[in-house]
Amino acid sequence: MKRFFSNYRWHKVFFFLFGALLFVQPYVAISAETSVIAPLASRSLILDLELIDQSLIAVGERGHVLISDNSGQTWTQVQVPTRATLTGVFFLDRLQGWIVGHDQVILKTVDGGKSWEKVYEDIDVESPLFDIYFLNAQHGYAIGAYGQFLESFDGGQSWEGRWISEDDFHLNQIAPLGDQLFIAAEAGLVYRSTDQGETWEALTPGYEGSFFGLLPLEGDSLLLFGLRGNLFRSDDSGESWSAIEPQTEASLTNGLLLNDGSLLITGLAGAMLSSQDAGHSFKLLQDPQRRGFSRLQQTPDGTIIAAGDFGLSRISFN
Repeated sequence: MKRFFSNYRWHKVFFFLFGALLFVQPYVAISAETSVIAPLASRSLILDLELIDQSLIAVGERGHVLISDNSGQTWTQVQVPTRATLTGVFFLDRLQGWIVGHDQVILKTVDGGKSWEKVYEDIDVESPLFDIYFLNAQHGYAIGAYGQFLESFDGGQSWEGRWISEDDFHLNQIAPLGDQLFIAAEAGLVYRSTDQGETWEALTPGYEGSFFGLLPLEGDSLLLFGLRGNLFRSDDSGESWSAIEPQTEASLTNGLLLNDGSLLITGLAGAMLSSQDAGHSFKLLQDPQRRGFSRLQQTPDGTIIAAGDFGLSRISFN
């Protein structure tokens, strides 16, 4: 009964985040296969997007990994050793990067994303990983559903699991703020570590629903956002939180600091929140196509690239 409830809850979370696209078929372990080069991969579900120097790297369903070296004008798919849905990508520098996804798959590159090696997988757990972060070239963390928390001390070649909480709440995004680490989680929790991830404490900003993302700002400030347009701000590294007046009931999934210093928080149903005062207040914008955004990045030339249920797109907020 507990597993049935957990599976229901996990499906509900993904429905809010990315719609029902991931659940039109029953769960099938497929990550042992190699991804298929697909002509329309850039129009399929994309869940994360990373900017490394001049290059963009996107990951999504069916093991799709795409690279663009011209600000998103064109994309080239890279073949990887899995067809599992890929949910998060992180690069430590221009060459070293990691990807996480369903089946607890973890991929690693040492050549800037041109080739990828599968360094970890646990199909039997049936628990996807959502995000990954490395403190340095050797020490990193991968987080995911049901409280999954994996740690590596050898550059991601091997991983050990441990628990940071007695609960099995989903851990959705990990982000640094100065020397501290934060994890956005469900059930109204955000976890904070002041010792580089060795120990964690649970913080309660004042909302009982899920938080999907964090946006670190200058100094000790950060934004926290999630279900039903809930948006919180802390200016003392999470010691206290203030709710920002809701501008939408759409779930918020991503935050981005633009080159001009303004902020964007985006989410489902085309929701876009813009701030011109360093995140103290926001104005609601609206994507005319009401697309579901999972991730945004801005290239050095100012181009904004969006990823989501529509694939990848160059967009303008003017």
